[in-house]
Amino acid sequence: MSAPEATTADAEPAEADWSAVQELPPSAKLVAKVLEYDGTLTQSQLADETLLPPRTVRYALNRLEDVGVVDSRFSFADARKRIYTLTIE
Repeated sequence: MSAPEATTADAEPAEADWSAVQELPPSAKLVAKVLEYDGTLTQSQLADETLLPPRTVRYALNRLEDVGVVDSRFSFADARKRIYTLTIE
């Protein structure tokens, strides 16, 4: 008998690092760097810091979440907002 093959459900997700960000658009790289420097921010704070339009920041955050380098959670101060944190160092 052969050993059972590991399925994708059994495999742990790969640790994301800066190499995952290299192939992303410049706006996503800028948002990642601002999060690295400033820490946890809301989307509107990121738009203010990066001087990017809110729609571009939203797109960048979605791309960063897709590659697993940004984590989001609801704000305790205002549940209508999400707070974004960079998960790589």
